[in-house]
Amino acid sequence: MYQNFFELNRKSWNSRTSIHVNADFYDNKSFLEGRNSLKHIELGLLGDVNGKSILHLQCHFGQDSISLSRMGAEVTGVDFSEESIKTANQLAKELNVNTQFICCNIYDLPKYLNKKFDLVFTSYGVIGWLPDMNQWGNIISKFLKPNGRLIMVEFHPVVWMFDDDFSAIDYPYFNVKPFFEEENGTYADRNANVKQEFVMWNHSMSEVVNSLIKNGINILSLEEYNYSPYNCFKHCKKIDIEKFIIDHHQEKIPMTYSIVGKKQLNS
Repeated sequence: MYQNFFELNRKSWNSRTSIHVNADFYDNKSFLEGRNSLKHIELGLLGDVNGKSILHLQCHFGQDSISLSRMGAEVTGVDFSEESIKTANQLAKELNVNTQFICCNIYDLPKYLNKKFDLVFTSYGVIGWLPDMNQWGNIISKFLKPNGRLIMVEFHPVVWMFDDDFSAIDYPYFNVKPFFEEENGTYADRNANVKQEFVMWNHSMSEVVNSLIKNGINILSLEEYNYSPYNCFKHCKKIDIEKFIIDHHQEKIPMTYSIVGKKQLNS
């Protein structure tokens, strides 16, 4: 049903990858020199991951996956973009880390992987590329060990209601239909000579939370934040280290949220 949508998005991410690797936004030079790409929100939620097995869903070109490996975790990253996974493998080889990468749509992951993990990790701008949250919750549950934890940090669905200038509400809060978009450049380099065509879905907080509960994930915490750790939207203003707000909205709107979940023993 969604195959044409996935193919459109896969092509979009394939075209973005080389731009992102070389963009100041991702600062790959300092990453290669040892910088941890993870932000303070997820680092606080993850805690000590040394010796833990982690499944990183929608890992793009692998910086966060490799950062987790550098912290002592045994990491498997998954993404559907061939170019992203190719780059991730090149980075892992160059840095001599044992991060494993799988190229597939995460809904198809059971065809490629048969393993349980201590943690499933997913972060920032990922679930909007997925149409079905119940299937997403099922994948998370399937690959978590009993009592295993989900660590999720994501942009708030309120953010995706606005137009690019954050001046008008153009989209519904609830997941009522897919949205077809065209964009010149990317969030990492708005002047890049590339035209993006893609499709996305907005997922309300209740849709996300209930998809986890229905699949045997107990919610341990849900936090909302009035800032983004990334300078990835128009009209962003820095108010502190890793804290950006939309200038004309100040700190009035939620911009990110986090969920920590735990898989039930009998699920």
